[in-house]
Amino acid sequence: MIKGFKEFILRGNVIDLAVAVVIGAAFSAIVAVMVEQLINPLIGAIFQVGDLSGWVIEIPTISGSVSTIGIGAIIGAVINFVAIAAIVYFVFVYPMNHMKARAAAKAGLDKAPEEPQLPTEQEILVQIRDLLEKQQSGPSPRA
Repeated sequence: MIKGFKEFILRGNVIDLAVAVVIGAAFSAIVAVMVEQLINPLIGAIFQVGDLSGWVIEIPTISGSVSTIGIGAIIGAVINFVAIAAIVYFVFVYPMNHMKARAAAKAGLDKAPEEPQLPTEQEILVQIRDLLEKQQSGPSPRA
């Protein structure tokens, strides 16, 4: 049981996943600061609200008071997500896919190996018919 656990922990994909989580958290913090300190003030300047977190929509409630919706925080979260996704794609995914494609082309592996064609239903039925005819026309067993 301990041996199986040790093999599981030392398997490459578990270690890779752990490293990815740590790097992802650190990277997310960097992008979050860039969004908060650069992008949010730019958007705030466009919409004349100083900072996105201060952009709220006030709506009246049934009881007569006012409720606030933090639209700036929502937009900031969406911008944060899009920024992280774009950076991850253009900095990591796209270059890695490009390098893999170049390595595969260099190795001559750009063509996927062809899978053998399976017979069609009609071909299978013809084979079954031929086998049945062969069995019927062959020597019959004597009793």
